[in-house]
Amino acid sequence: MKREKYNNEEHPDGLTKTDLEQSAGVDVEYSAAVADEDDREALERAEAADERQM
Repeated sequence: MKREKYNNEEHPDGLTKTDLEQSAGVDVEYSAAVADEDDREALERAEAADERQM
């Protein structure tokens, strides 16, 4: 998915339209917990794949 950046005087920081529409209240702790769970699941899949190749 290609994201067009705003590089004009109104948006000098280069934020995309999507960036500008995002809410300011992101729950960082929840996001970290979700990322940690995703990491654990990926590690389990990688270990299972390693065992199958032995």
